[in-house]
Amino acid sequence: MRYVCSLLLACAVALSLSAASPAPAASPLKIGLAAAVSGGSAASGEAIKRGIQIAIDEINAKGGLLGGRKLELVIRDDEGNPAKGVTIARELVEREKVAAVFGGLHTTVALAQVPVWHELKTPYMGAWAAGTNIAQNGKKPNYVFRVSANDDYADRYLTRYALDTLKKTKPGLLLENTAWGQSNEVGLLKWLAERKVKHVGIEKFNWNDPDMSPQLLRLKNAGADVVIMVANAPEGAQVVKSRAKIGWAVPMVAHWGISGGRFAELTGDLSDGVAFLQTYSFFGKQNERGQALLKALKDKYGVKGPEDIIAPVGTANAYDGMHLIALAVAQAGSADGAKVRDALESLQAPYAGLIKTYKPPFTADQHDALTDDDYIMVVWKGGKIVPVATK
Repeated sequence: MRYVCSLLLACAVALSLSAASPAPAASPLKIGLAAAVSGGSAASGEAIKRGIQIAIDEINAKGGLLGGRKLELVIRDDEGNPAKGVTIARELVEREKVAAVFGGLHTTVALAQVPVWHELKTPYMGAWAAGTNIAQNGKKPNYVFRVSANDDYADRYLTRYALDTLKKTKPGLLLENTAWGQSNEVGLLKWLAERKVKHVGIEKFNWNDPDMSPQLLRLKNAGADVVIMVANAPEGAQVVKSRAKIGWAVPMVAHWGISGGRFAELTGDLSDGVAFLQTYSFFGKQNERGQALLKALKDKYGVKGPEDIIAPVGTANAYDGMHLIALAVAQAGSADGAKVRDALESLQAPYAGLIKTYKPPFTADQHDALTDDDYIMVVWKGGKIVPVATK
């Protein structure tokens, strides 16, 4: 009898301890970021990270996803290298078991990764790289989505700005000699031809070229009255320095690569007046999400104001992209890649995001959430990115 009582007492104590112990926390739901977070384009990776992290903080503050799973960001540096981009893509999915992956600045890296996302059935959210065929890749089903620019739309926007706003008629094209440059060459020629405008020349440069004076001199001698430039920050800085070197005050209109690195630092006052496209500006009146994001940037990262936000387009695109991923996970009721992909194509309710209200963001045939109707033009001024002044 004493033995039975002791056994019952031990069981009661064990049950009591079990009831008092907290249930094990649900495993985190991991989100990957594969981007350049070092080198000349590190500002772009940092901006994207900030946008994702602030969105994750908001989601986690509301209890996370899938019954209380908190989101966790896992970052890998692709260094702007396509081969490394493929390696870390596999690492994020196969080792870290991420539910989705965000991409960074470089089109060359994003294009190299496209087959990986489809092989591993993992949704990819483009937050910067604009190569048209990243999202328009011909895959069915397509695992690549994008809240960012698309080169075809960007080229139409840049063409319209150069011809209609600046009233120029003799554009010269200056493009980096990469897949991204090629993507924009196709788009610019297409939209110039639609407007029946003939370019005066196409010049190209390679990464790390130290001087673009020869290319600029050829465009100058050909009579260019505006230069449309496609470059990232390091090479874009060399273009601006070379323009000053040859004493040519030609207007310059650029794709947004020059906002993703040390462009202003490398050029000083020479950057003033170089205009380029963006998808969002933190200047002016902000919607509710803009106000919350600005406050979070100030509280979490010490940002003083809109002019202090590094590579703002990366932050804005990534912020909206992360919330769209979260909506898809919630709608799918799962972190399974194929189910999240299907949900992204069929999000049921409009989403009032930072950049716009998405209704819906994606369809089976359209994986770019933004078009040129959503772009704005900004300009470097005093080392800061500010909106182009309007009359």
